[in-house]
Amino acid sequence: MSIKVKNLNKKFGNNVIFKDLNIHIEKGEVVSIIGPSGKGKSTFLRCVIGLENFDSGEILCNRKKMGMVFQNFNLFPNKTVIQNIMEPLVLVDKLDKSLAKERAFSLLKKVGLEDKCNTYPKYLSGGQQQRVAIARALAKEPEVLLFDEPTSALDPLMTEEVLKVIENLKNTTSMTMVIVSHEIEFVKKVSTRIIEF
Repeated sequence: MSIKVKNLNKKFGNNVIFKDLNIHIEKGEVVSIIGPSGKGKSTFLRCVIGLENFDSGEILCNRKKMGMVFQNFNLFPNKTVIQNIMEPLVLVDKLDKSLAKERAFSLLKKVGLEDKCNTYPKYLSGGQQQRVAIARALAKEPEVLLFDEPTSALDPLMTEEVLKVIENLKNTTSMTMVIVSHEIEFVKKVSTRIIEF
């Protein structure tokens, strides 16, 4: 799925976040957005997926076919790893529990965490929690995956774990991905295009 952003404008009070922003992301592209903090990179992703309003312009995409991975994992602390992935499938998509469990387990295998399926998030490292968050975003079978600084809360070793998962997704799927990141060497390696804000 492609994303077309036309003449997008967004302000917080008197602070202009972006003015007449135009971006076209083709189906299957891996686009990374880089630039200093406070330039609106995360706000842009939130506008694309519909978590943030913008002042004018338009964003042409199908938000129902999108997933997002946040910097701070957003896992349910009172649910096990597998329940975290199953929950939206069962509650929102009304998927049969056994099918949801099957899908969740295969995604945990994909991110290398099948042995943690009955563990609670507080017993996982930050890198493991982020990999669960990626599996949860993939559970809804999105055509576009947005990553908002997925490694910013992690130390270098955990960062490496998460970047490997993202690189593997790039190499094994035709999913469109938009990545906001400060990991410059990684984005050079994984991106089809880099946009500077």
